[in-house]
Amino acid sequence: MPGKDAFGTQLLRDTTGAGVFAVVANVSDLSGPSRAREAIEVTTHDSPNRYREFIKGLKDGGEVEATINFDPGNTSHQALDADFEEDDLRDYQLVILPGDPDEHTWTFSALITAIGDAYPTDDKIERTVTFKISGMPTLAATG
Repeated sequence: MPGKDAFGTQLLRDTTGAGVFAVVANVSDLSGPSRAREAIEVTTHDSPNRYREFIKGLKDGGEVEATINFDPGNTSHQALDADFEEDDLRDYQLVILPGDPDEHTWTFSALITAIGDAYPTDDKIERTVTFKISGMPTLAATG
């Protein structure tokens, strides 16, 4: 099966706390969620064949990273600054293949742990934003 084109993927933020989502403008790159799981070692002196043994530990929802063509006057970019400053978690979504019959949406609660801006002499202004997921992110077919 051939791969899917990621063009058009959207980052959305809950604007009201009641499930009303709006698109964050000018997103150029997205990655995540980068989920992980701990491995708890349970090796004993009588573990078979002298191999370490493990059991499943806690899961981590990971992070989502976004790169944005930053516009300081854009209200969706200003909202991310406000999200960084607030104490409560906020809900976000990544919409993959929007409008396609195979559209899927990641929904997650997160806090912003990092915002970095770059102002190069020979390129566009960019902002990188790191969202730390709290709890379990969910992926659902929405197309």
